[in-house]
Amino acid sequence: MEIGYRLDLLVNGCVIVEIKAVEAIAPVHKMQILSYLRITGLHLGLLLNFNVDLMRDGILRIVNDFPDPDPKPESIKSSTLS
Repeated sequence: MEIGYRLDLLVNGCVIVEIKAVEAIAPVHKMQILSYLRITGLHLGLLLNFNVDLMRDGILRIVNDFPDPDPKPESIKSSTLS
């Protein structure tokens, strides 16, 4: 039995999109996309469930160790806190 991981979509080499059509998103679905993010070293994934009345209700954003958007040196951060 061959076991492998297959992404549904990889957008621009930086966002993983996993597509489902299920009654409800289960924890295993979230873990699946999180595993893909860890294996690839990427930070952002979208879990899309098409079995919903409104698509906005079927979109789940998954983030794995997203880098800090504020790359200030530690000395600047500590001086602004005092």
